[in-house]
Amino acid sequence: MARRCAITGKGVQVGHNVSHANNKTKRRFLPNLQNISVLSDVLGPIRLRISAAAIRTIEHKGGFDAFLRSTPDRELTSEVRRLKRRIEAAAARRSA
Repeated sequence: MARRCAITGKGVQVGHNVSHANNKTKRRFLPNLQNISVLSDVLGPIRLRISAAAIRTIEHKGGFDAFLRSTPDRELTSEVRRLKRRIEAAAARRSA
């Protein structure tokens, strides 16, 4: 499983540990990924591996469905675009 957020696309970054003597050794900066179950109003619980920043963004936007409606497709990963289409289709069936 890749160390990449499904919502924001945040991944591993590389850099250096720098000692007092200015010696540089390679290191990796890992994103703060969490395995959580996001609640969709239409589909119910959805399991995702997302960053802590993405969790805060979803809560700020008013929930997972509201977040997907307000976010353009070009800013979403392919996995989340599929979820967005499923949610839109289920919402259309529910309202009809």
